[in-house]
Amino acid sequence: MPTREEAFALLKAYNGAALTTHGLAVEGTMRYFARKAGEDEEKWGIVGLLHDLDYEKYPELHCTKTAEIMREKGYSEEIIRAIVSHGWGICSDVEPLSAMEKTLYAVDELTGLITACGLVRPSKSVMDLELSSAKKKFKDKAFAAGASREVIQKGADMLGVSLDELITDVIAAMRAIAPSLGLESKN
Repeated sequence: MPTREEAFALLKAYNGAALTTHGLAVEGTMRYFARKAGEDEEKWGIVGLLHDLDYEKYPELHCTKTAEIMREKGYSEEIIRAIVSHGWGICSDVEPLSAMEKTLYAVDELTGLITACGLVRPSKSVMDLELSSAKKKFKDKAFAAGASREVIQKGADMLGVSLDELITDVIAAMRAIAPSLGLESKN
């Protein structure tokens, strides 16, 4: 398996700052969930980091182009399948089945929503973001409209957790990496 440094260089070769930061958010969140589940943190982190590898350059081939690029770079079919499954029902027919796949599916859109929640706070941070504030924004369909509430809810259901538990865990995961995301307190 390529190293984390190689994966990060690959992500940056295909994406600008915004998608690179999103990749970091999903990586950190996946690592958090891997630790919580006693799973392979490195593997889950790389899946999170590279999940949108092709999105900026090949949006019409999202997930498909990633699989091609990753096969050329020597990534395992397990990692490739996990990444392709995050597009299930949108740009992929690969259903998330493993814990890693279900977690990626559940947290991808939610990290975007939590990032937006942090950015609109006076602190511009997730450090003081509470579940109640995130839930209020979740219910406002116009807020961070690109973050599919249906996918987030379906992901929570796949994982067998409540939406509140999923949101709370993603906030905690993102707090742990807030400086690398530019979401540490600005006050």
